[in-house]
Amino acid sequence: MNDQESLRLHNQLCFTVYACSREMTKLYRPILNSLQITYPQYLVLLVLWEHKNITVTELGNQLFLDSGTLTPLLKRLEDHQLILRKRSVEDERRVVISLSEKGEKLRERALEVPPFLIEQSGLTSEEYLKLLEEFQGLLTKLTAAKEEQ
Repeated sequence: MNDQESLRLHNQLCFTVYACSREMTKLYRPILNSLQITYPQYLVLLVLWEHKNITVTELGNQLFLDSGTLTPLLKRLEDHQLILRKRSVEDERRVVISLSEKGEKLRERALEVPPFLIEQSGLTSEEYLKLLEEFQGLLTKLTAAKEEQ
């Protein structure tokens, strides 16, 4: 690719990933609206359905979010009675997040989300899994590169 081509928008991997992310998030909107949660709230709930209890720091690391972004998000989830926030008994500086009963119950309804997204995206299950693996590989490489800097 020559210098002129390298600066074209459609040749930027970062833009394509960004645009895909935005479009995919739009696909989630109708089904998440029916669950009365936003996409970022869904991500938090996914982590909690997997781990049950997690500190704010650990949650931020898993979601690649800082505490300034997480705090208002967690506050809204708590206001909707989907999560509980408590200070750690071992270390009061740490806040532990867990699911409320309502948050646990929402998991059953959320099982509809992945098949809905695959259907709406026009991908086959195989294409979905292949893309997931490739993007997970990309994320691993980018994370490693950032740590080396």
